Amino acid sequence: MPHATGPFDVQLAPLPAYNQDEGAALFRMSIDKQFHGALEAVSRGEMLATRAGDAGGYVAIERVTGSLDGRAGSFVLQHSSTMDADGQEQHVQVAPGSGTGALAGLRGRMRIVIAGGAHRYEFDYTLPGD
Repeated sequence: MPHATGPFDVQLAPLPAYNQDEGAALFRMSIDKQFHGALEAVSRGEMLATRAGDAGGYVAIERVTGSLDGRAGSFVLQHSSTMDADGQEQHVQVAPGSGTGALAGLRGRMRIVIAGGAHRYEFDYTLPGD
């Protein structure tokens, strides 16, 4: 299975919040990323998150447009992650059927690594014919 890695830059910006009721607050953010390395691409998307003390979670959708190991096209990443005192669970995968151009048929999972304030991705993927 091909494995792509590299750094990425991310900018999050607040979007209008939902009306807040009792319980954990809901926050919306826009996502703008620039991927480098094997994935040379930009992405745009939206995140919906909640936080209650040291625990929380988020879901997000982002469209990635550029090239993956030299193949041009776009695809959608779907995120679902949680965190609490026991750790973090992260699921970031290619939305089925979202690949275009030379990335049509793309399937895969991405891991986001944050260390020392820097962001990196680890992306295991398959394409038809590989």
